[in-house]
Amino acid sequence: MGWSVALACSSVGEPGRVFRPGLAQDPETAAALARRLYPRSSVVETGDTILDFALWPYEDELFVGAYGDALAVCDRRLFGIDDQARTLADEIAKALPGGSCGVLVLHSVVSGCWFRWYEDNRPRRDVFVTADDGVVVDLGDRLPAEAPFWAGIDGGAGDVPLPFDYEEYGMALAREYLFGRDISERGADGFLALELPLRRFKLA
Repeated sequence: MGWSVALACSSVGEPGRVFRPGLAQDPETAAALARRLYPRSSVVETGDTILDFALWPYEDELFVGAYGDALAVCDRRLFGIDDQARTLADEIAKALPGGSCGVLVLHSVVSGCWFRWYEDNRPRRDVFVTADDGVVVDLGDRLPAEAPFWAGIDGGAGDVPLPFDYEEYGMALAREYLFGRDISERGADGFLALELPLRRFKLA
């Protein structure tokens, strides 16, 4: 499909139950988190949107959705997949004490997937794969949803080129650990992750 995504989601409790119909946005908490993430920048609120239009922000944008026991952040600086990106991910993961947090970056040009997973606000898994370069980073215990994708490599197959589809891999992780359901399909309860409301911020 060619997704480009720079998204972090955190929840206190099983994400499939926390992300549900009727989630109400908390604009004040969203603004406070945006300013906490960028204390040296001018952070200006510029309105509301939904996740579908926020997955790949412009470089001077930040999108935050705060919903009590859940939050979502879209920030292209996560795409750096460097120390700055990891520090940013660490800060987002701290926003909900006792929560779990997943960070997903997909890029259709780079053809790569970066996923970082936190439990109890501590990093547990850090993995970066690309179609051409194979496995670039593979730190921490693998998550159960990863098992089908790694079977070939674990069985002795080479990782260059990557023997599984990086996008399918990322979307499987998003389904299991970010929302507890498919990001782009409406659930039986009527919830569609792409319709989550977010606040939009400009950074300067």
